[in-house]
Amino acid sequence: MSARLHFSRADWARAIAVVVIWGLNFVVMKLGLKDLSPMLLGALRFSAASLPFLLFVRPPRGLPWRFTLGYGLAQGVGQFGLLFLGLRLGMTASMASVVMQIQVFFTLAAAPWLKERVRPAQWLGLAVAMAGLLLIATSHGEGPGQMTLIGFILTTGASAMWAASNVIARRASQSYVYEPFPFIVWSGGVAIAPFFALAIWLDGTATVADQLRALNLASLGAVLYLALLATLLAYSLWTRLLQRHPAGEVAPFALMVPVVGLWAGVVLLGEQPSAVQWLGTAVVLAGLVVNQWRPIGRPAASVR
Repeated sequence: MSARLHFSRADWARAIAVVVIWGLNFVVMKLGLKDLSPMLLGALRFSAASLPFLLFVRPPRGLPWRFTLGYGLAQGVGQFGLLFLGLRLGMTASMASVVMQIQVFFTLAAAPWLKERVRPAQWLGLAVAMAGLLLIATSHGEGPGQMTLIGFILTTGASAMWAASNVIARRASQSYVYEPFPFIVWSGGVAIAPFFALAIWLDGTATVADQLRALNLASLGAVLYLALLATLLAYSLWTRLLQRHPAGEVAPFALMVPVVGLWAGVVLLGEQPSAVQWLGTAVVLAGLVVNQWRPIGRPAASVR
């Protein structure tokens, strides 16, 4: 057993970088969706995150293709397809950063199938967070800058698909040893064709071609941010932290993502969450904190 490592300055820098990148991620999505349809944005995101690297990054060694295909469809097409569509149909960036964290509790539902034990504090955290989610759901509207009900439902579905991808990755790690970066690159490649097919089906070939010809610097910047920073860099940094430290020490940093997301939505986009949404957000974050709570002296499970 390797010695337990303390958080170094480099580890703190990695954690803060991930929090900032993922927190700003939702604002960048909103900006990208101004000129690009949801499915085309997804296609371009994963094209930029995968195609340049497929030439020299080998497929994950020792891992059956069903895991790469399943993860690419769940995390790529499922999670981001629903999230982009929800953001286009009225989900605010600030509330999306909160609702997406519910993936933690959707993942809990698969614990018996994964043969993993769920602590009582995790079930309590689930109950608290779901109460906050219900508060947020009741405070929807149709006016400018307000969260729509359909946007909320689609974002909740995206959170469930994120949880499904977590389960696929966890099942793969229970039986196989593989490198995360090739897995991310090749699973991202799986999502490209479905996204382009959905874009042509929903928007039409002519509309897709027009959007590609009109691609400007703002749209291109959004695509590159989502592909290179939010996908490849952030996931690589996060995986590095999990390789060096117990999951119980790393996971709480994810609680800061909604804080950055809320700040970015309010300051950069001028969104104004209602009082009920602020209350629901506080309850959801409280549930996430309860989920991470462990009795003093009980070590967190390590991740290889």
